[in-house]
Amino acid sequence: MAPVIDAGIVGLAVGPMASVVDARWLMAYAAALGETDPRYYDTTAPGGPLAHPLFPVCYEWPVALALRAKAIDDSLAPLSVHATHALVLHRPPRAGDGLRTTARVTRVQRRRHGTLVVMQYTTMDRAGRLVSVTDYGSLYRGVDLHGAETAVPGTASRGGTPIEPVRWEEAVAVSALAAHVYTEGARIYNPIHTDIAVARAAGLPGLILHGTATLALAVSRVVARDLGGDPARVRGVAARFAGMVTMPSTFVVRGRRRDDRLEFDAVSAAGAPVLTEAAVTA
Repeated sequence: MAPVIDAGIVGLAVGPMASVVDARWLMAYAAALGETDPRYYDTTAPGGPLAHPLFPVCYEWPVALALRAKAIDDSLAPLSVHATHALVLHRPPRAGDGLRTTARVTRVQRRRHGTLVVMQYTTMDRAGRLVSVTDYGSLYRGVDLHGAETAVPGTASRGGTPIEPVRWEEAVAVSALAAHVYTEGARIYNPIHTDIAVARAAGLPGLILHGTATLALAVSRVVARDLGGDPARVRGVAARFAGMVTMPSTFVVRGRRRDDRLEFDAVSAAGAPVLTEAAVTA
């Protein structure tokens, strides 16, 4: 009998959980992505080093673990892969920020290969102002949904966008140690990315790069190509994960439509989809 997730988890919540952003964490995350822009490391600048646009995944991780522990059996964790990501940045996090993050399950949905669970992470600063909101979808492979598909009102998924012509493309090399380095820089530990025994037990072909790392590396290319290299211009990021990135390997980021939504996708060296329905909003 296949394992199951109960639809009744929709609405479960945890938090707020506190975190403090410091310059060391901001710099470590940028370094884990191979960033060379000195602004990511300038502790003399007003406000300290710049935050990479995907840095919110770092402070969201502890509350994500807490909500998963409350909503989903621990034995299912190795069956989970990152499926969708939608981030809204109200302002970039800064060194010295004291943040409070809450999380809740907003949607469960049957998919061909399992069950999609969407959790929303909402982060505010000490003054109660919004910093970021992320809708994070995880696909639990081979897991059935018990009960009806359910969503919190106002959180329904958005459809895809038409495919636009490729304007530019850039190859991204992923080293054999990329997931280990990213794990430490982001402070995000999931053993399917760094422990080959766990990865194989989960039915994976080997170690795979974190989805958030894949997306962050792609966003870096969009920032460089379409935003004049200025990460502070990013106001949102969205993507669907269509394929895994093994290590070592290379994937290719391709810029598409350019307006207020900078659409892009990514494919493997063999041309298989990695990221689809992806966009940076500036």
